[in-house]
Amino acid sequence: MSVDVAWVVAWMKRSAQVISEHRVELITLDREIGDGDHGENMDRGFQAVLTKLDDLPAAATPGDVLKLVATTLISTVGGAAGPLYGTAYLKASGAVGAETALDGAALVALLTAARDGIVLRGKAEPGDKTMIDAWTPAVVAAETAQSSGAGETEILAAAAAAAEAGAVATEPLVARKGRASYLGERAIGHRDPGAQSTALLLRAAADVAAGA
Repeated sequence: MSVDVAWVVAWMKRSAQVISEHRVELITLDREIGDGDHGENMDRGFQAVLTKLDDLPAAATPGDVLKLVATTLISTVGGAAGPLYGTAYLKASGAVGAETALDGAALVALLTAARDGIVLRGKAEPGDKTMIDAWTPAVVAAETAQSSGAGETEILAAAAAAAEAGAVATEPLVARKGRASYLGERAIGHRDPGAQSTALLLRAAADVAAGA
């Protein structure tokens, strides 16, 4: 599939489906170390995104879609996830600008801007047991794939695989940010829900590009 506006729209539709399918899982993960609302909030936000996608103008660009997603998530997703993911998609929109088709460099810029937006908003670093522990390896993997000459589909697949590994790697960590930080060592053994939702969203991006 070409990495263009149709891909971004399909990515968001697939994201809504995947978040809905994993809503209970995300609720359970968040209940273990947070306040238990991550799955519900994310599902509500992406269901709202679905309804807004139908209103996109015919001449919409990938950046337009990402900006629409950003504003929708900020206004509908509660807790920390709304501002964090909203900022991620907003910064990603700015990174791709008015481009109508995204090459490998543009995808790396998109992912990097999204990660940096989350860092700007949440002040988290790798190892803090947050979604950054999924986003940062995803960005590194995308950069490595792009620099080695991989195509767009392969770049997204590398990012998704790294995000999934990063989410798993949050389990032995002690949380240093967010509500989970109050638990101290009791957070060890639990996966960060934001890292897991990040892995789900980036896998959706890769699967759509691959035609899955």
